[in-house]
Amino acid sequence: MNSVLVLDFGSQYTQLIARRIREIGVYTEIVPFSASLEDIKSHQPKAILLSGGPTSVYDQFAPMPDEAIFSLNIPILGICYGLQVIAKHFGGKVDSAPKREFGRAHINIYKDANSQRPTSCLFEDVPDSVVWMSHSDKVHHLPESFHVTANTDNSELCAVEVSLSNSMPKIFGVQFHPEVHHSEFGAKILSNFVINIAGIEPNWSPESFVETEVQRLKEELGDQTAICALSGGVDSTVAAVLVSRAIGKNLHCVFVDNGLLRKNEAKIVEEKLKSLNLQLTVAHSQDLFLSRLKHVVSPEKKRKIIGRAFIKVFEEHIHQEKFLVQGTLYPDVIESVSVKGPSQTIKTHHNVGGLPKRMKLKLIEPLKELFKDEVRKVGKLLDIPDEILGRHPFPGPGLAVRILGSVSKDRLDILREADAIYIEELKKHDLYNKVWQAFTVLLPVQTVGVMGDNRTYENAVALRAVNSMDGMTADWSKLPYDFLNHVSNRIINEVRGINRVTLDISSKPPATIEWE
Repeated sequence: MNSVLVLDFGSQYTQLIARRIREIGVYTEIVPFSASLEDIKSHQPKAILLSGGPTSVYDQFAPMPDEAIFSLNIPILGICYGLQVIAKHFGGKVDSAPKREFGRAHINIYKDANSQRPTSCLFEDVPDSVVWMSHSDKVHHLPESFHVTANTDNSELCAVEVSLSNSMPKIFGVQFHPEVHHSEFGAKILSNFVINIAGIEPNWSPESFVETEVQRLKEELGDQTAICALSGGVDSTVAAVLVSRAIGKNLHCVFVDNGLLRKNEAKIVEEKLKSLNLQLTVAHSQDLFLSRLKHVVSPEKKRKIIGRAFIKVFEEHIHQEKFLVQGTLYPDVIESVSVKGPSQTIKTHHNVGGLPKRMKLKLIEPLKELFKDEVRKVGKLLDIPDEILGRHPFPGPGLAVRILGSVSKDRLDILREADAIYIEELKKHDLYNKVWQAFTVLLPVQTVGVMGDNRTYENAVALRAVNSMDGMTADWSKLPYDFLNHVSNRIINEVRGINRVTLDISSKPPATIEWE
C-alpha cells in the first residue's frame, strides 16, 4: 500500500499531520511512538513522520521510538520533537532553548549560490516565508554527517537532513510545524516529502474513504444490528447514513431529547431526518438528564454524567442490537484521551471519556479519524442535504457545557432564548455561513444594570464566534460592530433575566472553542 505512517509523540497536532497528507491524496495512519518494529512494518509504510510532543528528549522517561526505524530504508521526517528525537539518536545535543519560540517565525531557506535553488529537495518551490513554532527546546549541536538547510532568527538549526549512504533515502528534521495552516508553505513541504522524496502516488480521497469504510463496516457488522446515537448534527448524521449504507434497516437510530438542546431543536431535527430514510425513535428524557445534573458545577462531571445518561437511554431502547454508532471526530478524541500516544488530556467529551467502563454495546465510530470539513465532504457524497451539513458544530453535552455553573431548566430557558436570537440574526445578516461556529454562553455571574427607573441584578452572557479549518486551531471572528450592537440590544430587551452581553475574543490556542 502507498501509505505514510505517523508516529505520535503526544502532540495535539499529530492528527493534523495525517490530515494534511490525506489532503495531498496519500493514505496516512497514526501509531503510538512505542509501536514495535513488527507493528510498523505490518503497515508497509513508504515513509515515516515523527510528530511533535510536549516532553523533552533529555528527560529520563522521554518517549523514544524503536531505533530500528532508522534502518528501514525509507524516508523519515521529524517535526519539532521529532527532529530532536532524530538529533539525539544520532549523537547530537538537544537542550532547553535560551529563548522559547511560540507562534509565527520567518524561515530563511539555504540556497545554492549559483542556481539559487534550495539546497534541500524538501524546500523545492518553497520561498523564505512564515512558519509556525511551538517549542522550548532546540538542537544545539548537529550529529555528524547532518547539515543545516534552513534557519530562523531564534533557531539556527531550524531544518536539517542527512543521507546516510548512496543507497539510503535522506532523513529530515524541521523545528517548525508544517502541518499547521499558519505555516504558509507547510502543505508544499509535506507534499515534497511525500510525493517527490518518498515517491508515493496520491490515490486517497473522500470517495475512497466512503468505499473502504462501507466495506469495512459490512465485514465487521455483517447481519447484526446496531443502534445509533443520532443528534441531528453533522457528525452523527453522516455516521448514521454511512453505517446505513453498510447494514441498511439493521441500523436503529435514537434521537434523545435530553432537555439540553437549543430552542425547538427536537422538532426541527425530527423533521430534517425524515428525508434520509433512517429508522428513527425519539426518546423524551429531559427529566433524567436534568435530575442527574442538579447542583453539578464541574464541567468534567457534567460530561461524564451526560455520557452515562445517554448510555442508559440507549440501553433502554436496545432490542437485539450489539453495537452503538457514534459520530465521534478526531478533535473529540485527541482532546479527551490518548488513543494513539501520550497526548495530554484537554477535556473529556461525553461520547469518548464519558462512556462507562462496562458498556453493554460495542462502540462503532466510523468518523473518528476525520475532521469536520472532511466529514462534510463525506456527507455530500452520501447525498445528505446541505441544510444539515452546514450546521455549526454543537457539543454532545449540549447547553450543559454552555452554562457555566449549575444547570437548571430556568437557566437553560434563558440561554435558549438568547442563543436563538444570536443565531437568527447571524442568518438574517448573511453571517451564519461565514463563521465556523457561533453560540452563546451563560456566565455564572450576575451584574448590576438599569432598566427604566429600576435597578436590576441579572445574568450576563458571552457571544462566541470563531473561524477554523478543523477545530484544532481557531481565530475569533471579527463580526461587524453594528451587528453586535443589534444582537446585544435584542437579547437584553427580549430575554428576561439578562442585562449584560459580552464578546469572547479568545483564539484557540490558548483558549478552547467551547468554554467548558
